[in-house]
Amino acid sequence: MPRYRVKSSTSAPVDTVWDLLIDSRSWPQWSSGLDELVEERSSGLDPHGHDGVGAVRAFRTGRMVTGERLTELVAGRRMAYEDAFNFAMKDYQAVVELEPTDAGGTAIHWHGTWRMRPGIGWTMPFVLPRVMQRMADDLAGYAARATEADDPGT
Repeated sequence: MPRYRVKSSTSAPVDTVWDLLIDSRSWPQWSSGLDELVEERSSGLDPHGHDGVGAVRAFRTGRMVTGERLTELVAGRRMAYEDAFNFAMKDYQAVVELEPTDAGGTAIHWHGTWRMRPGIGWTMPFVLPRVMQRMADDLAGYAARATEADDPGT
């Protein structure tokens, strides 16, 4: 079963990173790889940005729309999800774990596994690790900038 494991870190505190992770509406803002949240294909989204277990979040990249279902939330620590619909992969499961650093920032650990579908699926072991590293780095960078904007004295 193919897998990826990526890491990134940010000066932003865990709470800032967590708030971005559980708010599906923020993902297109911080991710350079997502064009939009497709609300009509999503379900169970929280209007206040605190999506819960069972929520399906659909994202568009180019013409492709994929959906993920939240399967576990441990506040400030761990978010797990699985594919709800994805034409290139099946049985996709991923986990994002956050760990506070000694300097007050956050270490982001993002890992996942999947099975390939016939057709385009064969490219995923080559593409997905790079895509997910970019996601983790985008999240880290956006969270740091948001923290700096909230604290102009830094």
